[in-house]
Amino acid sequence: MKKQTPSQTVGPFYAIALTNRTMNVLVNASTQGQHIRIEGRVFDGDGQPIPDVMVEIWQANAYGRYNHPEDKQEKPFDGAFTGWGRSGSDENCFYSFETIKPGAVPGAGDTAQAPHCNVTVFARGMLVHAYTRLYFAGDPANESDPVLNSIKNKARRATLIANREQQAGKTVYHFDIRLQGKDETVFFDV
Repeated sequence: MKKQTPSQTVGPFYAIALTNRTMNVLVNASTQGQHIRIEGRVFDGDGQPIPDVMVEIWQANAYGRYNHPEDKQEKPFDGAFTGWGRSGSDENCFYSFETIKPGAVPGAGDTAQAPHCNVTVFARGMLVHAYTRLYFAGDPANESDPVLNSIKNKARRATLIANREQQAGKTVYHFDIRLQGKDETVFFDV
């Protein structure tokens, strides 16, 4: 009879292997659009911030076009904007991105999706990544976004909204992610 191999968890090694290079700055001085900062923390089921977490975002440019060969929209392309970033958490468990507020993108049929960022969360012990979205507080397009409206419990939609703040003259959107428990963030199957 063979012995079973012991279970293993993922990480914590993101800070060593995957987040040691700056990949959370998606913009430079020539990137078009409203420059913003996105920041927040990832919390576990007990409401404790998780150290050594990694967050990735993928978003359209200010005109609503992705930096991807499959995006054939006739919207302006901004070569100074990659649309993808990765951030590890710092010593206070915060992740952050320097980016732009994205434009609206097409949805299914003739619908439009509100400006948003696609978010992927990697954390120790998680064998499957968590996928969610970040929407921007106060954007009128949120009211008609098909993905937000697909969430039947309206109170749960709030877990996808980043709150706007002004810090030292800069626009900052704060977006905490809760993996479990009270106010758990809405996650999507991909």
